[in-house]
Amino acid sequence: MPLVPDFIAPTRHTDPADALAQVQRIYQQQIGHLRDAMHRFVGGETPESAVRAFYPFVRVHTTTVARADSKLAYGFVEGPGRYETTLTRPDLFANYYAEQFRLLRASHNVELEVGTSAHPIPIHFSFAEHDHIEGTLTAERRMLMRDVFDLPDLAAMDDGIANGTWQARPGEAQPLSLFTAPRVDYSLHRLRHYTGTAPEWFQNFVLFTNYQFYIDEFVRLGHAEMAKEDSEYVAFIEPGNVVTRRKGLPAQAGDELGAAPPRLPQMPAYHLVRADRSGTTMVNIGVGPSNAKTITDHIAVLRPHAWMMLGHCAGLRNSQQLGDYVLAHAYVREDHVLDEELPLWVPIPALAEIQLALQQAVADVTQVPEADLKRFMRTGTVASTDNRNWELLPDNMPQLRFSQSRAVALDMESATIAANGFRFRVPYGTLLCVSDKPLHGEIKLPGMANHFYRERVDQHLRIGMRAIEILRKGGVDRLHSRKLRSFAEVAFQ
Repeated sequence: MPLVPDFIAPTRHTDPADALAQVQRIYQQQIGHLRDAMHRFVGGETPESAVRAFYPFVRVHTTTVARADSKLAYGFVEGPGRYETTLTRPDLFANYYAEQFRLLRASHNVELEVGTSAHPIPIHFSFAEHDHIEGTLTAERRMLMRDVFDLPDLAAMDDGIANGTWQARPGEAQPLSLFTAPRVDYSLHRLRHYTGTAPEWFQNFVLFTNYQFYIDEFVRLGHAEMAKEDSEYVAFIEPGNVVTRRKGLPAQAGDELGAAPPRLPQMPAYHLVRADRSGTTMVNIGVGPSNAKTITDHIAVLRPHAWMMLGHCAGLRNSQQLGDYVLAHAYVREDHVLDEELPLWVPIPALAEIQLALQQAVADVTQVPEADLKRFMRTGTVASTDNRNWELLPDNMPQLRFSQSRAVALDMESATIAANGFRFRVPYGTLLCVSDKPLHGEIKLPGMANHFYRERVDQHLRIGMRAIEILRKGGVDRLHSRKLRSFAEVAFQ
């Protein structure tokens, strides 16, 4: 028999706060059991049998299609039945879980059942943020660890729910969330690896870029905000979890553990933090759709309110000038990285709230009357390709396709970010800046490129920040559109 914690029987709750407290109680008991066993194992002790612990769950039962009227696109189940999900990191997701519980109660007036699931917690997902004790194990002890503890099971981490392909087996509950607890834990660990920062620092508005120039400007802006005692932001975080607190605020426990890494991670993240987590995270995803898919696959579990792409593109129309903006209202997907999860016949719609915010932000930052924006900002189709040298393909076939699609710009990431936003129900948008016109003889040259980037980056970034400010003030509930919801949708936002 495996060594497991004392059983905690399921409980029923009408108070969302009580339900959350019970989730936290179960999780802490289970994770503490694993950590204690792992510390003993590292110390040389080998347990007589396997050690196991399990995720908490929340479950609701409904017997009617009736529910409270709500303007929200989430917070309710579709009809009678049993719905449940496993939960993890109730410290990180406390506010999120509390709100989802509250909405379920408000929509259906049902009890929230909380208990211990049958889904084991992999030992790798039990380590604390700065806990690296497994690194001290010999090769033999690491091999033995496989017999003592549960390891991540990829079968429990697929995206069938989000993709709309998951089907319940007879007697199985319907899902409450897009992601199971192991899938969330997996992404939290990947985020540390790829971005060099802890998931706790990620904010609810995310900007992606494909150029380091934008990051340099964001870092400058972040430190400038920290020098203001009246800034709306309370901290600025850089890779290695290096924390700069706003002037006048004391350091907090754990700040001293941050250290700049010897080399930047693959997709470094920077966080301009607000106390309510509604600040801005910016990630340099580098070049290519693979990175774009990878990072959005993982950030999606944090359930951000919006993500947007700010980057450079090739202008495809002769009427465009270097430095012009392109506001994407449609996408041609030639990136191929999502073909298995999201077929090409699935349209990726523009979201009015994001489009309007970006357009207003361009007008606000440039101080150009809205009627004159068309002189340097074009709304149109953006094509994303996985072939950086598409210009060299024979017979001009890519050009013909882009012309047929009415594309006005080309890059390698925007369609992927938008498509994954659609897939994971995260509102998305794209504002690009024309940096070259390869079809018209204007290719990037080093001197010209550097001058162009430095001239345009500051304004482009401020437009993105202004768009976030507009979205935040407009109310985040308006962002989570029914356009992103399927026929039988999960209740959790």
